Amino acid sequence: QVHLVESGGGLVQAGGSLRLSCVASGSIVNINSMGWYRQAPGKQRDLVATILPGGDPTYADSVKGRFTISRDNAKNTIYLEMNSLKPEDTAVYYCTADIVGIYTGWRTTWGQGTQVTVSS
Repeated sequence: QVHLVESGGGLVQAGGSLRLSCVASGSIVNINSMGWYRQAPGKQRDLVATILPGGDPTYADSVKGRFTISRDNAKNTIYLEMNSLKPEDTAVYYCTADIVGIYTGWRTTWGQGTQVTVSS
């Protein structure tokens, strides 16, 4: 079994900052791309940012210049530093990773999500 666990969500005022973390654990052989998606109420789940094992981050246009994704391969962990938060950033943020486990082939795994609420 492979799991992703997010943390760091919460309530913040517009203009504030939050840092999300996501740790992959379990019978992991290798991890390729990791990233963050978000889903606001009544909307589809959208890509926020992704990062490869060697770096090379990509971002949605809506968060460029405000969010920074980073990765610690030794800890199987990614982070999302969110600055200058806006009310429209309010959503459940999901961590995702392409993982090959001891007993499985490559699989896209999802975390349970963490709520981020930005008040105006």
